[in-house]
Amino acid sequence: MVYLTNKRKIINDPVYGFISIPGDFVFDLIEHPWFQRLRNIKQLGLTSFVYPGANHSRFQHGLGALHLMNMAIATIRSKGVVISPVEEEATLIAILLHDAGHGPFSHALENSIIRGITHEDISLLLMKKLNETYSGKLDLAIEIFTGTYYRKFLHELISGQMDMDRLDYLRRDSFFTGVIEGSVGSDRIIRMLNVVDDSLVVDEKGIYSLEKFLIARRLMYWQVYMHKTVLSSESLMVNILKRAKEIANEGYDLYTTPALRFFLYNNIGHSDLTDEGTFTPGMIASNFMKLDDSDILVSAKYWADHSDKVLSDLSGRLLRRDLFAIELQNEPFPAKRVKDLGNLAKKLININPGLEDYYVYTNSISNLAYTPDAPEVKILLKSGKTADISTVSDMFDHRFLSERITKYFLCYPKECR
Repeated sequence: MVYLTNKRKIINDPVYGFISIPGDFVFDLIEHPWFQRLRNIKQLGLTSFVYPGANHSRFQHGLGALHLMNMAIATIRSKGVVISPVEEEATLIAILLHDAGHGPFSHALENSIIRGITHEDISLLLMKKLNETYSGKLDLAIEIFTGTYYRKFLHELISGQMDMDRLDYLRRDSFFTGVIEGSVGSDRIIRMLNVVDDSLVVDEKGIYSLEKFLIARRLMYWQVYMHKTVLSSESLMVNILKRAKEIANEGYDLYTTPALRFFLYNNIGHSDLTDEGTFTPGMIASNFMKLDDSDILVSAKYWADHSDKVLSDLSGRLLRRDLFAIELQNEPFPAKRVKDLGNLAKKLININPGLEDYYVYTNSISNLAYTPDAPEVKILLKSGKTADISTVSDMFDHRFLSERITKYFLCYPKECR
């Protein structure tokens, strides 16, 4: 007997209420193990060390972005812009899978055990492998995702100044962290969207909602994404993975899950995403799709008892939330102070020379709410003409949102204070 599955599901989302799955093939992709994996990857990595409620997943974010995209397409259509059913489905697929390539704990893998490969690269690889599985049904979705499709506004809905990705993660992250400054009126902004000359524009009466969105994004970066304790914890995680990678490269046996072992004991580079590398793209995709947050946490529990002092000490600190002290300032930290703190850490922790960089390090962070190298947001005036937001918005007259703010941070063990 063949059982038919109802694929037009309704999901109760804590942010938007009831949302619908807009199509049978979209439902099949949501049910695919590669998308279901995102249930086990936190949207905000270790941010729950600061905001205990920030335990939502990238799976939830994917569904939320899908919901907003469905609204955006309906809005644009209602204003006379023709979007075919094929283009609609492809755009929905592209936004659904835009974050499928994220590894455990956000960007930690990108900066430690995998070099030169971003989560966007992995997302594209996964879409291509799924396209093989589904006999080319993702061809147009890949074109829209990469921006090669001739109707550019569809790509802007996925990756632009006010894309559905940003609209969802700001509102969702604000909801789960409790940082109300990040709450944005996504419904209002979406209802103000329009298309002129193949570019996304915002109706003039929506400019204040757009300004609030840009301010909220800036505030969320300083209060959540670049919170100093979040920086400290994520830097600690990166250093744990770097040390594990170093031990693996030296040929020592290290407990890991099989998927994590593949990336620790092999040097995966960007060439491996093509057929020119040591490993096939299919092999990378297969192993990457078995990785989630639990691989890192389980391994760290074992590494806390490892014979390597640095790996065991750093892993123990992460598990106990014994994070490094962190200082933020507007100027780079003096090299002498960094060196003196390194020597002190080496003495207090009793580690070999050269390993103090795992304990004392400095770097910089930047906050830019409005990306100048992306297409500028156009405002559709009541006259029917369009104007850059920088000429219409009072805030942009003072370059309040479009200037890059850079700060420098210094991390060191609290016992070095």
